[in-house]
Amino acid sequence: MTFDVALDAVTLTAQIVDVESVSGNEALLADRVEATLRGLPHLEVVRDGDAVVARTSLGRDRRVLLGGHLDTVPVAGNLPSRRDGDRLFGCGTSDMKSSLAVMLRLAAGLAEPRYDVTYVFYDNEEVEAERNGLGRLAHSYRGWLDADLAILMEPTCGAVEAGCQGTLRAIVTVPGVRAHSARSWLGTNAIHAAGELLARLAAYDARRVVIDGCEYREGLNAVGISGGVAGNVVPDRCDVTVNFRFAPDRSEAEAAAHVAEVLAPYDVTIADSAPGALPGLDRDVSRDFVAAVGTAPVAKLGWTDVARFAALGIAALNYGPGDPNLAHRSDESVEVALIPACEDVLRAYLG
Repeated sequence: MTFDVALDAVTLTAQIVDVESVSGNEALLADRVEATLRGLPHLEVVRDGDAVVARTSLGRDRRVLLGGHLDTVPVAGNLPSRRDGDRLFGCGTSDMKSSLAVMLRLAAGLAEPRYDVTYVFYDNEEVEAERNGLGRLAHSYRGWLDADLAILMEPTCGAVEAGCQGTLRAIVTVPGVRAHSARSWLGTNAIHAAGELLARLAAYDARRVVIDGCEYREGLNAVGISGGVAGNVVPDRCDVTVNFRFAPDRSEAEAAAHVAEVLAPYDVTIADSAPGALPGLDRDVSRDFVAAVGTAPVAKLGWTDVARFAALGIAALNYGPGDPNLAHRSDESVEVALIPACEDVLRAYLG
């Protein structure tokens, strides 16, 4: 079964939203995307798992890649989609099925684009990095990801968001001494002792840094806490999970060293991390796209797969119709006017 790419982008978005595709359950949506793309004779198409890639091969002097993930966070009573005035509500409307609709319409309508175009629809972006379909494609079909510019159609409200922050997750262990709670003075309560650590995090003076005119704001926050042995035992250990969102001028190693320094003398174990991506606005391909959009770029406050392309040496930017502030919410929605507006910008740039 295919999607009707002759439908307007808003109606097509609603149809895509109504195909539930929580991470790990993208097969049905991938099937329909693949069938739609294979019906377009000007495209080569490959599929790897639940990722689908299509591209033109016209020998143009520049190749632009449009990327969008098929998956959403778990449904929160927000399916099927519904239209209410100037907004379309539903799981994935902003993040990022409105972008998928734009990509499908462009794939169908641009048989002779100015630049060669690659369309990447991939799975498992919303979960742990090792399951990410784009990472799998980089291993299995590396050549299909080659491009002069990659545009990740993450929600940006129709603005260009450049680069992305790096992210690091650490487990900070606060020690104590176990004792019977009836004789608590014989022990040291690790959960109580974590108060000093939490106060330090609350008082953390987050750095702001401007790169290529884009201001990145860092953040160091406790995002989880665990401890306790039993209802009658003073705990001898408390683990605080800390997330550090760092500007892309720091490497992963520098970010880890900074967290260890700020939180010393506590025992800090790095659980996972991912590098950021510099804006890359000094490249001609990036400047051309920013000019096509017509508004000043801003920093991407969050991690996106632009970092994967940056690691491959490919200029990459974020641009899409969704609203990042509404992503993952139970009342997630997209402003309908932004969907055709983004399509028009991309069609003019590519066409």
